[in-house]
Amino acid sequence: MALSLFDLDNTLLAGDSDYEWGRFLVKKGLVDEASYEAENNRFFDQYKQGTLDIYEFCAFSFQPLAERNMEELQQLHAEFMRDVIQPMIGGQALALVNKHKEHGDTMMVITATNSFITGPIVRAFGIEHLLATEPKIVNNRYTTEIDGIPCFHEGKVQRLENWLAKNKMSLQGSCFYSDSINDLPLLEKVDTPVAVDPDEKLATLARQKGWDCISLRD
Repeated sequence: MALSLFDLDNTLLAGDSDYEWGRFLVKKGLVDEASYEAENNRFFDQYKQGTLDIYEFCAFSFQPLAERNMEELQQLHAEFMRDVIQPMIGGQALALVNKHKEHGDTMMVITATNSFITGPIVRAFGIEHLLATEPKIVNNRYTTEIDGIPCFHEGKVQRLENWLAKNKMSLQGSCFYSDSINDLPLLEKVDTPVAVDPDEKLATLARQKGWDCISLRD
């Protein structure tokens, strides 16, 4: 049974769920517009350049989670899914997921974006497994700290290797779909790396290495 891995933001989704969650909070008036939007944009630019400090970013992005109880967060996420995420789920992305499902592959989304944001999105795609950056929870409330290894850059490889060992699986026959040069460590680990609507750095590298390059934008 082959393992099919998918990045989420700007790969299966036609946009970045982490960035859009920040914009959603601004639009709802739940964070200070000027300061939060400026920081959100700064971190997003760093991510695109491949220079993001994941710990600094998570301390920032987890703060609105830490300030609210789970019930309030679930209600906000339901609205976020309906108004922001659903329009970002395209037919070609769903068709790709369904193709791998029909082949009987074990499917997983592996993403730097935290599990609070991504869990419901991954379920909407009908994908069983998720590895994401985990916010630490204390007394049933989120904190601003990361629990364990952040699922980012080399951390994706570490988290996946731990999962493979636990589930007695290997990367034989595996594929990984991603848009980002940040995912190079994992792209180089799988049997079939696929660049999806890639950023400029990844597009250049994919051409050099002869990797497949596809678009999932409708």
